[in-house]
Amino acid sequence: MPAAGPWCIIRTVTTNARLRAFVVLAECGSVRATAQALHVTEPSVSAAVGALARDVGVPLIEKDGRGVRLTVAGERYAGYARRILGLHAEAVAAARSEADPEHGLVRLAAVTTAGEHVLPDLLVSFRAAHPDVDLHLEVRARDGVWPMLAHHEVDLVVAGRPPAEHPGRVRAGRANTLVAVGAPGAVAGFAPDRTPWLLREPGSGTRATCLSVLAGLDTDPPCLTLGSHGAVVAAAVAGLGVTLVSEQAVLPLLAAGRLVVLPVPGTPLARPWHLVSAPRSTASAELFVRHVLERPEWSAS
Repeated sequence: MPAAGPWCIIRTVTTNARLRAFVVLAECGSVRATAQALHVTEPSVSAAVGALARDVGVPLIEKDGRGVRLTVAGERYAGYARRILGLHAEAVAAARSEADPEHGLVRLAAVTTAGEHVLPDLLVSFRAAHPDVDLHLEVRARDGVWPMLAHHEVDLVVAGRPPAEHPGRVRAGRANTLVAVGAPGAVAGFAPDRTPWLLREPGSGTRATCLSVLAGLDTDPPCLTLGSHGAVVAAAVAGLGVTLVSEQAVLPLLAAGRLVVLPVPGTPLARPWHLVSAPRSTASAELFVRHVLERPEWSAS
């Protein structure tokens, strides 16, 4: 019986590695991309996923031309695998935090604009107050951060309005305003139905709001999709088109006259930032929540 202890530990580590390979394969869509993401060989990825499928008892992937794709069973299993890995990471973080919150881990996720313009100051001041807390931050589009909270991959999310079905608790809020902006040369003859609009990447909350504004105007202007918040703002400054953006994120450009606010019906829009925690927050995450609430620009929700 005592000999089972080390075997169980080895088995757990092996299972975690297999789950990680499978989850990354589900995200990347190919064995080659998975191997590159995990810095391992392609045969090791195939072996890990094959061993996992044997444990489960049903095929999880199938050939798709020269590549592979998840089976229906694999698609279903991938969601559970992601949650299992997230729960394990959450359990480790919770145990470390409970033992000593000042030496624990806080796992954060933020939408792009918040990650670039809201969180940096918070992270600096939090690190100064709690230097031994380990901070991890993921910056993704809106459609990416909420699944991370649902799958226990992060403790806290900073984003716009949470979806109705979000699994966490809104802990704090901060004012945020969306405005239509363009280069000074865009003001003359500006017409929302004819001027090109610069859109964020699919999955972005700002993109969805911009499209909603345009739909409310019953207009179909030319649109250009760019890959990030920074690319959209740079293109607007260059005069490529106009866009909807957080006013806070472009305040220096507005002050310098490189961008101007444009009169678009339905704007400006109040879209507050929210700090959302997991349903059961760790002790170290609660340190971060309290730190945020001490800032005058944030208020309890």
